[in-house]
Amino acid sequence: MTTTETALTGAALIGGADVPGTGTPFQAVNPATGAALEPVFLPSTDADVARAAELAHAAFRGYRRTGFEQRAAFLEAIAAELEALGDTLVERVIAETGLPEPRVRGELGRTTGQLRLFAAVVREGSWTGARLDTPDPARSPLPKPDLRQRRVPLGPVAVFAASNFPLAFSVAGGDTASALAAGAPVVVKAHPAHPGTSELVGRAVRNAVRANDLPEGTFSLVHGGVEPGLALVRHPRIAAVGFTGSRQGGLALVAAAAARPVPIPVFAEMSSVNPVFVLPGALAERGAQLGAEFVASLTTGVGQLCTSPGLVFLADGPGADEFVAAASAAVGGAAAAPMLNAGIAAAFTGGVQRLTGSAGVTVAASGAGASATCTGVPHLFVTDAERFAADPALRDEVFGPSSIVVRVADADRLPALAAELEGQLTATVHAAAGDRERAAALLEELELIAGRVLFDGWPTGVEVGHAIVHGGPFPATSAPATTSVGSLAIERFLRPVAYQNVPDALLADEIRAANPLGIPRRVDGSLTGD
Repeated sequence: MTTTETALTGAALIGGADVPGTGTPFQAVNPATGAALEPVFLPSTDADVARAAELAHAAFRGYRRTGFEQRAAFLEAIAAELEALGDTLVERVIAETGLPEPRVRGELGRTTGQLRLFAAVVREGSWTGARLDTPDPARSPLPKPDLRQRRVPLGPVAVFAASNFPLAFSVAGGDTASALAAGAPVVVKAHPAHPGTSELVGRAVRNAVRANDLPEGTFSLVHGGVEPGLALVRHPRIAAVGFTGSRQGGLALVAAAAARPVPIPVFAEMSSVNPVFVLPGALAERGAQLGAEFVASLTTGVGQLCTSPGLVFLADGPGADEFVAAASAAVGGAAAAPMLNAGIAAAFTGGVQRLTGSAGVTVAASGAGASATCTGVPHLFVTDAERFAADPALRDEVFGPSSIVVRVADADRLPALAAELEGQLTATVHAAAGDRERAAALLEELELIAGRVLFDGWPTGVEVGHAIVHGGPFPATSAPATTSVGSLAIERFLRPVAYQNVPDALLADEIRAANPLGIPRRVDGSLTGD
């Protein structure tokens, strides 16, 4: 049964209490109309942040001991609470972000799907990493001990809501779902651009906490900008951080976490231009088609997706001109559209102006409509490989519907160009049958710089599943060995512990000899289901 709360108060949710903030008031702004939205919000104080962190710490010992079924049911209850909000939630997201209704409803489905995915992960149990080495007291010259291993949660996690995914990467998004699945309480710092959405979702999570008789501090939500966020990361009770946003913001959190007396990990997804490589055979076969498909990917969500294709490398030859012509026509016919907020729009406009003034870079096309305060006009730029190699600034992300086509005279140079790129969330290859040898050489480079490598597709759209990786080397993320999407995301908030000669009765169920949970385990090096 759900107990939906739809009235917005502007308060932070500190455990079970509604706590108004203090300081400079702020409101969400509808980016499509410029209208300020009620209610007024106030930033959470350092005392509020500290209270949330202390409650999370107090909840940790009880919450981490919850049974798999109770924890899974809790995650499913959050999903049900979000679905019960229905149109109220969808309408508030649209008002605060300018996103179209189909996108918002799709993102709501992704958010509830993630929660249910992690519920299934918790029940299945392999996330515990259970390992058992059988003892051998007769081994010479020294007896072999009884060794057992499992993963335990790090502790309370601070999650920073993302601007561009107000549901799937925010209050009850993937970071929160995976941390809760791991057994870690969560304190969320709401994004100031969609505080009403954050409060609605936060109340849904809190309702699920109460309905499942969980400790009060299992979840809290604080409001504000930089200062409450830094206070949260610096608080000694916080054990890890999940973040999706700009490189500047992510690095500030990494620095704050590293400067603590006890440093903590920050799992920050930050910056990616998501290069696309189009090989000669693919260009010759379908250059015009690929050009149009590229722009469809580029302009999805007004280019405000972390996987938007910001660089395209074309092997010059048959089909290259057709690709550029089709892409230019598609960009020229694409209308300007509202961006998520004025800050993002201003940064995008600045990035476009920088590229427009870059030597050796040509404006191939720009979209229809004038740029307004919160509007993004699609832009397409073209340059050559020599200019691109000489100007490192051309590799910088411009967050929004803008991309650079780099024309490369010698297709054999593509692997070397790929090797010079920074870490990326994605890298894409379009290849025909005759391109396979070149594609293989390119793949060897791309797997070293990207978390996800695609063939004959486009990077926008991230499948949520067990094999997905949404991560990559710096600056795509601050933790390249992890992913923020998919079931593997739970491992960010866990660490292994070995137990040597501990009596079986004192051990957690997942590593008891009888395996009462019936979960997959590795026993003496071999995987077993019992």
